[in-house]
Amino acid sequence: MSTNSAPARIATDIALSLVFFTRLPLPVLDFGERKLADAIWAAPIAGLVVAVVGAAVFTLATSLGVASSPAAALALAAMILSTGSLHEDGFSDVADGFGGGRTPERKLEIMHDSRIGAYGASALGLSILIRWSALAEFSNGWSVLLALIAAHAASRGLLGAFLHWLPPATAEGLSTRVGTVSQGTAQASVILGGVALLMLGLGGAIAAAILLALIFHGFRKLCLRQIGGHTGDAAGALQQLCEIAVLIVASVALT
Repeated sequence: MSTNSAPARIATDIALSLVFFTRLPLPVLDFGERKLADAIWAAPIAGLVVAVVGAAVFTLATSLGVASSPAAALALAAMILSTGSLHEDGFSDVADGFGGGRTPERKLEIMHDSRIGAYGASALGLSILIRWSALAEFSNGWSVLLALIAAHAASRGLLGAFLHWLPPATAEGLSTRVGTVSQGTAQASVILGGVALLMLGLGGAIAAAILLALIFHGFRKLCLRQIGGHTGDAAGALQQLCEIAVLIVASVALT
């Protein structure tokens, strides 16, 4: 895929974000010299696609007579499958590392371990439970679609800013593979995510934006204190925390 023109770069970045953030069956593409650091502005678009998958499953289930609670569980399962548990894995790793390690080096070592401990299992269980309970509050697919677009796009919209405003915690890992996220790319990602919050209505969008800002700055300080910067797992944990927050706001604003 040529990336010489602006439209081609936009299309390439969207495709690259979909390949990285989802496990959807996509054709093999040549991204040229574009890296995820260049394309991460499109992470909210990948979130939009995941949201559509979840809303479609919820709508199909309820149209067949399935109650809202199991329909919400099916929608959540479909979204987790569509992302390959990418962010859930990071969330559980961070919980294990931050909870079980005493030094930054030990925390990073635990986070790198593929095994899951008590902290990680608890965090993962609570994440799924809270998201399911929020989605179960909705009785129609349209409200679910609006809530999921806001939650998945806005939560991913903060990833570029997180990688830009924190130094890498290790010399290897995400920062090496992804590259350096520019300020402009980070800002574009935040703007796209912020626009998605309007799905909640003006009042809901303002409430969610304030909550996300608090989570972002609080988690940023926590990562600096715990491990000295960012990792891919930490980015995943941030996405989970923000998705949960927006879904909680949506359960109030859209019901």
